[in-house]
Amino acid sequence: MINFDLDYFKKVAQDIFTCDSPTGYTQNVIELVKKYVDSFGYESRIMNNGALEVTIKGEDETKTVATSAHCDTLGLMVRSIKGDGHLALTKLGGPITPTLDGEYCKVYTRDGKTYTGTILSTSAATHVYPDANTKSRDIDNLEVRLDELVHTKDDVAKLGIQNGDIVCYDPKFEVTPSGFLKTRFIDDKASAVVLLMLLKYTSENKLKFKYNTKIYFVVYEEVGHGASMVDKNISEFVTLDMGCVGLDLAGNEEAVSICAKDSGGPYDYELTTRLINMAKDNNLNYTVDIFPFYGSDIGAASRAGVDFKGALIGTGVSASHGMERTHIKGIENTLKIIYAYLVK
Repeated sequence: MINFDLDYFKKVAQDIFTCDSPTGYTQNVIELVKKYVDSFGYESRIMNNGALEVTIKGEDETKTVATSAHCDTLGLMVRSIKGDGHLALTKLGGPITPTLDGEYCKVYTRDGKTYTGTILSTSAATHVYPDANTKSRDIDNLEVRLDELVHTKDDVAKLGIQNGDIVCYDPKFEVTPSGFLKTRFIDDKASAVVLLMLLKYTSENKLKFKYNTKIYFVVYEEVGHGASMVDKNISEFVTLDMGCVGLDLAGNEEAVSICAKDSGGPYDYELTTRLINMAKDNNLNYTVDIFPFYGSDIGAASRAGVDFKGALIGTGVSASHGMERTHIKGIENTLKIIYAYLVK
């Protein structure tokens, strides 16, 4: 069974998590992932929509299987420039917007400039606004205060900032001594790091994949069409994404979640059962669960007309789309089950 190298995980995770990549602005993270994949000696290509496809010849070439993780994250975009020089916002994906009040951010312009700022409530000062504590923190009541001497819309325009510019907020990446990864965008950068660890291990140990394999580092998952571009000839597809934690769900941060059903319906019964048995056979900490408000790359590929068996696995994540957290043990169990599926 594959070994989990914690030091390597921390190094790669910090690289990946701190590379800003909200959906629609992912070229930098995909180029970073490609450098890792290339260093392991695997064939890869950046696709037209910006995703990375890794192609691996298997011992048995009678079928092609696939896995994926998405590298796009939640984020924001400039909706408009206000008269006082603050920036109105629109969402990229579905962040829990109240958690963004007070976050440091960066604004990336179309001409390559970067500016810093802070996301704040439009009633940000308790000494000024009577509703500072009670005002809704929905996207229309948040704005960016730029760290520049700007007082008017024209001042901001002179900086080169315009509608449609990307706004990225601080991931706050940290691995605690107790083994918790707490950061934004565990959904789904933790899975991307898992797949890089898998490729490093198989390369260094000269291990063969069971079948011809496609590994995708997907973009646009957060807006629903991430894996719509996968190879039409795959017969099985096990995507890696986050597992849900909370309410009556079985998932927890130390386990790999195996999803039986999400908002798009049930996953393939036989393939899901096979993954459950792999988890049992390898003494992994796992849960089987229902994700009620959730969609994945399996759904995107299915809607694109690809004919395959689909399944979903991933480490349990607390506070998804907010200030997320998981545990190294959950990530390790995810690495081991995808290794058992693809390699062992």
